[in-house]
Amino acid sequence: MARAQGARALMALAFETTYGTPPASGFTRMPFASTSLGAEQPLLNSELLGYGRDPLAPIKDAVTADGDVVVPLDAEAFGFWLKAAFGAPTTTGTGPWTHEFQSGAWTLPSLSIETGMPEVPRYAMYSGCVLDQITWQMQRSGLLTATARLVAQGETVATTTGAGTPAALELKRFGHFNGSISRNGTALGNVVSAEITHANNLDRIETIRSDGRIDGADPSIAALTGRIEVRFADQTLVTQAINGEACEMEFAYVLPSGESFTFTVHAVYLPRPRIEISGPQGVQATFDWQAARDSVVGRMCTATLVNDVETY
Repeated sequence: MARAQGARALMALAFETTYGTPPASGFTRMPFASTSLGAEQPLLNSELLGYGRDPLAPIKDAVTADGDVVVPLDAEAFGFWLKAAFGAPTTTGTGPWTHEFQSGAWTLPSLSIETGMPEVPRYAMYSGCVLDQITWQMQRSGLLTATARLVAQGETVATTTGAGTPAALELKRFGHFNGSISRNGTALGNVVSAEITHANNLDRIETIRSDGRIDGADPSIAALTGRIEVRFADQTLVTQAINGEACEMEFAYVLPSGESFTFTVHAVYLPRPRIEISGPQGVQATFDWQAARDSVVGRMCTATLVNDVETY
């Protein structure tokens, strides 16, 4: 009997028309590094007395379906995760196309995601997936990946795929070497690392149902936070923090072939950091920044993806 291996695992994704109902077609094969997406149903110990020292049979509790998916930041497939995080984009151009995702949408699309282990075989379809949080880091070297945290309604396991033959995308992956950071339109120097986290802060609708599933996951007040670690070379960021002013920060990746991903945070507020001298090495400062709605632009952030995909 064949044993399951991650090397043979498959993932397909499609947006739903009706929450919790997987579409019959329209799935796309997705690249991923790892996933913890799954459903679990714990057991409740019996509290009843009078039957001796041996416990009675446990009772099933509610079903919880959620988990993380680690995906590469690439020019094409990453657009599906941006749509899940912010909603459908505004697309312009005639090829390459420019997809602009904006924060602040009242509703978010739901997805059906199937993970397959064909050697068992086991194909798990997770319906009603809504993106709760997406985060990634910028640094000098290493593999560039993002982590998408999902809340699903439930899991259905089958021995055959329910995704049909998923459409394939061309993998054009961004790397840390392609990244840059700017502040108010000017390149920001001396940055050692950066982290960006966008959270939709989903509210699970945990109503009473015979199947133990949730009724939905509604987005609440969003949060956009992060961290930048810089070599202490000037007082620009510290002065901004002391004055309580906001700046616009742009995190961008550009491939030599022309594809690009730009994440613009329109109003970034910096806390006043502690400047420590811990030894003879260079002095570094860490800013745990927060973003807010910019009154001029009318939103908190904008994600722009330029690629050869006509529509998401």
